[in-house]
Amino acid sequence: MAMSAFPDVKKCASIGREKHTVVADMDGTLLIGRSSFPYFALVAFEVGGVLRLLFLLLASPIAGLLYYCFSESAGIQVLIFATYFGMKISDIESVARVVLPKFYSTDLHPESWRVFSSCGKRCVLTANPRIMVEPFLKDFLGADMVIGSEIATYRGRATGFVCKPGVLVGKNKADALKRAFGETKPDVGLGDRHTDIPFMAMCKEGYIVLPKPEAKAVTSEKLAKPIVFHDGRLVQKPTPVIALLIILWIPIGFLLACLRIAAGSLLPMPIVYYAFWALGVRITVKGTPPPPVKKSTGQSGVLFICSHRTVLDAVFLSAGLGRPIPAVTYSISRLSEIISPIKTVRLSRDRATDASMIKKLLQEDDLAICPEGTTCREPFLLRFSALFAELTDQLVPVAMVNRMSMFHGTTARGWKGMDPFYFFMNPSPAYEVTFLKKLPPELTCSSGKPSHEVANYIQRMIAATLSYECTSFTRKDKYRALAGNDGAVVEKPKLAAKKWMGC
Repeated sequence: MAMSAFPDVKKCASIGREKHTVVADMDGTLLIGRSSFPYFALVAFEVGGVLRLLFLLLASPIAGLLYYCFSESAGIQVLIFATYFGMKISDIESVARVVLPKFYSTDLHPESWRVFSSCGKRCVLTANPRIMVEPFLKDFLGADMVIGSEIATYRGRATGFVCKPGVLVGKNKADALKRAFGETKPDVGLGDRHTDIPFMAMCKEGYIVLPKPEAKAVTSEKLAKPIVFHDGRLVQKPTPVIALLIILWIPIGFLLACLRIAAGSLLPMPIVYYAFWALGVRITVKGTPPPPVKKSTGQSGVLFICSHRTVLDAVFLSAGLGRPIPAVTYSISRLSEIISPIKTVRLSRDRATDASMIKKLLQEDDLAICPEGTTCREPFLLRFSALFAELTDQLVPVAMVNRMSMFHGTTARGWKGMDPFYFFMNPSPAYEVTFLKKLPPELTCSSGKPSHEVANYIQRMIAATLSYECTSFTRKDKYRALAGNDGAVVEKPKLAAKKWMGC
């Protein structure tokens, strides 16, 4: 049977299919992109680092030659071996759950999704390893069943090989579908290449998804649930060209990051702004910041309420003001303590102790705080802790936003000590600091407003400025989603007084 025997997916009706079963391929069908290399590259980098990514990139020409000239199954097997050999299964599962969904969601085919989402029972049949794709397909596309290639394991690690019957391509796909459904025929089959014909022929209706790289991906609002939290270091999907650029840039970027960090740590704060610009770090300041507090008048310091994007928020706030602003923080790495240009104080998470400490700090100087308690990459603001609103009426909201082109400067799974380095390893990272109007006294707790109302009001102010969405998610929600814990930090012996970085 030829591909021409199947009509275009555009001709498939999506009305009245609530009781129908759909079976769809993944690459080139549910996803616009026909290549799975970027997703293997993500696993390789996030679990195995830059050397594993290099190994995968070197193996990709062999995989491509086998795939297009000899055997599609053999080509995919090469990618699987180069990516997974020796990796812990738990690490692969973690990346599949917290890294890949963000990238998969930006490549969802509109026509395939229209049909797939209209059916009551959804099955995905793919040559990709099931362990790699199942979390995204079930959690964000509502798939009821995922049938994929099964990677072989030994003592909790992947061997790099595939369990029998092998990579699910051609007849293997059809056999897997028959094992799952028996004699029952699925209502709709969606595929995009000739090796999908055997399983599509087993469905009551079959539709082909023609390659259209220019197709506009489905927006995230149409997913089963929004992607609020995700992890991983890479900003862009690593195509072969992007992967090569990343590998070549990392040594240069690390040296550049060290230079930028040294400039921020060693130079006086009034000069840091200009030094960053000279080194390719862009800082944009909007709004009118308040003047420094005059200690001679006995006036309490201003509390800057910042949205939290990276550990460097307070550093860029200080650079924008031209003077160091102390900050309070929940947790920070020891390395960041050493290289920081500003003073910060660690919160204990004991309400009375923290309140007393913040009040004391405000008597000495201005202070910065990030009441979300943790960072969020997406255009959402987490719930603001209301403690700060009870301590002073000198509140200045600050909307922080950053831009990175290659690496994320945050992580929930990795070592946080590398966060500043990854941020500064971007070719030209940028921060935008927007000072909003100081809260009038009648909107603070000093006028009888409940602290949670003040916190929620400031959250809405910052969200409106950034065009972000307010949420009620907390630090615990983030770490449960990304790291499988509640984000609690075990108290370690305190070091002698030092300068620490971040908020």
